[in-house]
Amino acid sequence: MINLISSIVISICVFAMFVAILINFVERKQKVAKQKRSVVETGSMTVFFILFYLLLRFKIGAVIVPTALYYFLIPIGLIIIVFGCYVNIKGRFALGQNWANQVTIYEHQQLVQSGMYRFVRHPLYASIIWMFYGACLVYPNYLAFLSNSFIFVPFMIMRAKQEEKLLTEQFSGYEQYKKQTGMFFPKLFHHKHKNL
Repeated sequence: MINLISSIVISICVFAMFVAILINFVERKQKVAKQKRSVVETGSMTVFFILFYLLLRFKIGAVIVPTALYYFLIPIGLIIIVFGCYVNIKGRFALGQNWANQVTIYEHQQLVQSGMYRFVRHPLYASIIWMFYGACLVYPNYLAFLSNSFIFVPFMIMRAKQEEKLLTEQFSGYEQYKKQTGMFFPKLFHHKHKNL
């Protein structure tokens, strides 16, 4: 029963995210000022998602955990997945027409620092990372965990840094925003520098 519930919850989250991504593609209307092609985009991320799904579906790298631990991990994983889905969709709505499939600066680009962007600089990437880790708890799998940690996360860091290079050139306040806001996880402590 719990496996059925898990599958339904995860399916709803994945469907909701794909609908939100489709809306992003439909709503793009701004003129491009600068653009840099990136290997990390919706298509390559979807390929990773399919491979990740196949690892879980066919239990390649599955880990056998004690039943009591399994029933403890499932709700934690589902909470992470649902929270990640929420952050992703809220982040997409906050970003609005500033979203792009490639690394892009639009002519009338705005620096979004509200909503989920108050907590992390890249909530769309962060939330997917979190969701993959959540799935590794629901379906314990060491290959899925390693794939997320050593393939997906580094590619997200690469993509985020490509975007941040353009954003730093475009917005004078971006460096300060970087100092006070974490890339994928909220900064718990802000370092304040005092002039001596």
